[in-house]
Amino acid sequence: MTDQPQPDRAPEWLRPLLDNLHGVDVHDLIQHRIPPPAGGRRAAVLILFGEHESTGPDVLLVERASTLRSHPGQVAFPGGAADPGDDGPIATAMREAEEETGLAPEGVVPLTVLPELFVPPSGFVVSPVIAHWAKPTAVHAVDPGETATVARVPLADLLDPSARIRVAHPSGFTGPAFLVPGLLVWGFTGGLLSALLDLGGWARPWDGSPVHDLDAALDAARALRQEVAGS
Repeated sequence: MTDQPQPDRAPEWLRPLLDNLHGVDVHDLIQHRIPPPAGGRRAAVLILFGEHESTGPDVLLVERASTLRSHPGQVAFPGGAADPGDDGPIATAMREAEEETGLAPEGVVPLTVLPELFVPPSGFVVSPVIAHWAKPTAVHAVDPGETATVARVPLADLLDPSARIRVAHPSGFTGPAFLVPGLLVWGFTGGLLSALLDLGGWARPWDGSPVHDLDAALDAARALRQEVAGS
């Protein structure tokens, strides 16, 4: 694994996304217009696209442990805060992803680093790293105290119009979300994932008008999980 982007190594199906990311603006990726604070703490996330032999292209997501003080139970891209020894956002994203999911870094090809995005609830200034999982390995929740679930979520599930909703947080935030088997992907991750699916030209038309209460959407995700577990 290299700490430098290698966009020329992207598979053909990822090239439309990379092409459309040239010159992309921060506001194409997130809804809010809040500028990052001076000296905000840096972080990075790994947006890791792979291919499964039976379910096709997918993306790696983690569900944070419900006992965490920050974003408990929320679905996210693997990642976290930068350490002083990290040599840039790719190194941060890879280190955190390995610590959380146990993936083998040598099988990951970084393709590009997106503009820094400010996440107001946590105060982090996040650099998203898009990568291709050229040689996937088994993944799992390395530390159950930090991560409840690690999942390779098929893009086909995320692109299904019936899985796409909008959720309203009690704070007043409303944004795109995905209700896939066992997981509700919303907030920063849901918004960024929605933008990337649009930029990749993969998104299918869906009814974005109904807004679901966040708690009700979380209950629906749990019910889907129980249904899948029982099937």
